[in-house]
Amino acid sequence: MVNSTKAVNPDGMTIETRYNAPAGYKRVAVEKGSFGDFLRNQKLKPYGEKALYYNGQAKRSEGIYDSVIDVEIGDRDLHQCADAIMLIRAEYFYQKKEYDKINFNFVSGFNAQYSKWMQGYRINPNGKGSYYKKASPSNTYKDFRSFMNIVFGYAGTLSMEKEMKPQSLENMKIGDVFIMGGSPGHAVIIVDMAENDKGEKIFMLAQSYMPAQQTQILINPADRNMGVWYSLKGKTVLETPEWRFPLEKLRKF
Repeated sequence: MVNSTKAVNPDGMTIETRYNAPAGYKRVAVEKGSFGDFLRNQKLKPYGEKALYYNGQAKRSEGIYDSVIDVEIGDRDLHQCADAIMLIRAEYFYQKKEYDKINFNFVSGFNAQYSKWMQGYRINPNGKGSYYKKASPSNTYKDFRSFMNIVFGYAGTLSMEKEMKPQSLENMKIGDVFIMGGSPGHAVIIVDMAENDKGEKIFMLAQSYMPAQQTQILINPADRNMGVWYSLKGKTVLETPEWRFPLEKLRKF
């Protein structure tokens, strides 16, 4: 765990209330109700609790992560790196009741739409993928998570990288994603940002990984003094505890 008492408020139960911006930095302003605001206010598990795999076993934290987002991942090996990001994005639109924005492409190219799922359609993933009418219209949270489980099964880093647009480092914002599509590929999402009076940005990252596991707030392996904050100053790659990303792999929704 990060040691600096100034850096961490163990009693804080969200990203914003648990982690202070380092000396000389201020959190970037986000609009109330924005995706950035939603990410910054993600609910965390009590400080010191481990990330759990889908089978209930704990993942070691040393040198990897400092906190865990309080997310229910089920008991199947589905909630991996891209899935965690798709879920957090979908949860944002679900709580805003913007259901028509909850759609993701499968690796096959099929566009899975939650608005169709709500109407009682289900997805046959075979071939290019197709809808068929099966259930009565319904929009419970359980329906939403059933839809996301199908997405987890048939979408991944390959499809998500194609769906997202390249983002410049200068315009980087909370909610952007470093992603390398592949089997395996990997993806991490920026969940908070701060800057100093020179306009230099630092940011916080979250990931899930393989096998399926709860989403974690990553420790900076290149600079332990930074704790959970990352800087790209003088860097040619983004080094995270379990993956290295070329800087041109930054994408936005």
